[in-house]
Amino acid sequence: MKFLINPVTQFEQNCSLVICEQTNQSAFIDPGGDIDKLMEVLEISNSNLSKILITHGHIDHCGIACELNQKLSVPIIGPHQDDEFWINQIPEQAKVFGFDELNSFVPDIWLNDNDTVKVGNIEFNVIHCPGHTPGHVVFYENLSKTAFVGDVIFAGSIGRTDFPRGNHEDLINSITKKLWPLGNEVKFVPGHGSMSSFGEERKSNPFVADHLF
Repeated sequence: MKFLINPVTQFEQNCSLVICEQTNQSAFIDPGGDIDKLMEVLEISNSNLSKILITHGHIDHCGIACELNQKLSVPIIGPHQDDEFWINQIPEQAKVFGFDELNSFVPDIWLNDNDTVKVGNIEFNVIHCPGHTPGHVVFYENLSKTAFVGDVIFAGSIGRTDFPRGNHEDLINSITKKLWPLGNEVKFVPGHGSMSSFGEERKSNPFVADHLF
């Protein structure tokens, strides 16, 4: 597996293009905006987009999922259905945050804990990690020990929980009880900012480092 991280929108949200090097199949994870930029990335990669994967329903993570779906006729996979209320708000949120007109969508597949999603020969394990949003999921690839975590955890920080149906205790439990057991060597691509590893965050993250518990 290889992946290209592409910051999009005014929120500098990390949209990743993951590519199976054996089959040349690819998927966008969290296409929040800047469709022209993402189409150029896809063209340069010379890969065949087969899926759109969504970690959660916030506009900067899935704002152009509907447009990509219509343009390229590829299915939208995820998040968990508990984020449906966020997805339904996309048109209204676009106006609030100054995005171009955007449409909501109904995923082809809602995801649940322990589901798997394949992109070519890449197999992602789906981990339901509520807290930032109730339907947030993480995509974890075991062979490369790589997780695409959306807004659950960042290098040196964690996701906000002051949005509707956010829950701080749920977020801490998602991180410490669902992500940490995957192993300290796991590196992760957050929804914003630079990559890190679970081991590094267990040592130094001021919100979830081991010494805090």
